[in-house]
Amino acid sequence: MKGEAWLFTGTALFFGATTVVYRWLSDEPAGSAALCVSFVMSGLVAAFLWRQYRRGGERPEDREGAEVREADGRRVFFPGRSCYPVLAAAGSALVGLGVVQGLWLSLIGFGVLLPGVLGFAFQNLGHPE
Repeated sequence: MKGEAWLFTGTALFFGATTVVYRWLSDEPAGSAALCVSFVMSGLVAAFLWRQYRRGGERPEDREGAEVREADGRRVFFPGRSCYPVLAAAGSALVGLGVVQGLWLSLIGFGVLLPGVLGFAFQNLGHPE
């Protein structure tokens, strides 16, 4: 994960510097906002990858002279079937439609979206890692 973390850290720094320069040289708020969002998103991915690297340690892929057989065995956990992706997608669609149609549909959408997101987050809470 160390290589990927450095890659996204560099991307975040690039977008951060570009945002500052663009904001200084331009009066357009849309470009500044887009660059700022790009900085935040790549920074979040970089932070996640650094956290995973500290948590899991060095992988065989991170070492120069590693053998292929060092990476065998169970590495990650993949959850089973779940209805939460469908619930979250339906809630997101209802929230999006509610923006166009009216507040009442957005409120229903948030009511459907909340259990979907919470289910995603906590469905494998008891799984030992």
